[in-house]
Amino acid sequence: MNDLFRSTDAGLFGRRLRHERGARIPVIVVTGFLGAGKTTLVKNFIESEAGHGTAIVVNEFGAAGIDDALLRSSADETVLLGNGCLCCNVRSDLQVALRKLVTDRERGLIPHFQRVVIETSGLADPGPILRTFATDRALGGEYYVEAVVTAADAVNGAATLDAFPEARRQAIMADTIVVTKTDIASSGQDAALVAQLRSLNPRARVVTSDHGDVDDSVFASDGASSLHDGEIFIAEAMHADRIVSFTLTWDRPLAWPVVARTMETLMALRGSDILRAKGILNVEGCAGPVIVQFVQHLAHPPAELQTWPDGDRISRLVFITRNIGEQDVKSLFEAVARLNPSP
Repeated sequence: MNDLFRSTDAGLFGRRLRHERGARIPVIVVTGFLGAGKTTLVKNFIESEAGHGTAIVVNEFGAAGIDDALLRSSADETVLLGNGCLCCNVRSDLQVALRKLVTDRERGLIPHFQRVVIETSGLADPGPILRTFATDRALGGEYYVEAVVTAADAVNGAATLDAFPEARRQAIMADTIVVTKTDIASSGQDAALVAQLRSLNPRARVVTSDHGDVDDSVFASDGASSLHDGEIFIAEAMHADRIVSFTLTWDRPLAWPVVARTMETLMALRGSDILRAKGILNVEGCAGPVIVQFVQHLAHPPAELQTWPDGDRISRLVFITRNIGEQDVKSLFEAVARLNPSP
């Protein structure tokens, strides 16, 4: 269809995408398992009129940050906390980052912001994050948790809830649960997931999202933060075993057939163990970066952005896998490249 009706600014994957002191600052915690669509929800919100004046704190389990680069051009201030999750070894980093945001705002070093959105790692347990605001008096004097928003993938969400305790904790802690990817899920998948979510958290508001679009009211909650003072079960983080993260990088443009065929092969052989693969790629024939994401057996449509979010044009593909090693994936890319040499 793109070949028949190609616009003047269309690329290989279709049209390129554009990319007060004294009062406590509200914090919205956005969580959800790997690949659930958290970044898309946050990006759509901060690009809306209601999202103006938002500072973003992004936490990624992988060693290289992708989500913060995608959000950086839209948010008033973006902070990346990398290579860990907020509920484990970087909670002190979160406290430091939030205090620095307030200090820098008061000194005029960053634009004024009126709320903070924390996008957690897909493996994060929200409980210890919420407890941080309750136990750190200085932090609690500046911020309060207004809402916990959990994204749940309509395609893979039911199986993910069954397999991973982290996903169940994220649903249990939510004020609002956003069922994402309804545009590619069947009605039966939607209904089954919603029923499962309601059984885990009957008090949460459950809404659906099509292509990441959701009502702005999802990012606010009337008095919901009072529920986090002790009523809700708060569990210590215990991540599933055998989950690893690694990043593949390329300093030369990639041939798209090599990327596509490698990932098709990997998903066919080990799809259930690909918790998420997400990256920014420099693809031959594309003027802007190409955003790719793969979740288990599902490949999201590639999207070419108008411009690079930063000056770094090195391709980065971050994997979070179960029982799949970095060298195995790297070897597969190399083997496919040998079979598909660039013209």
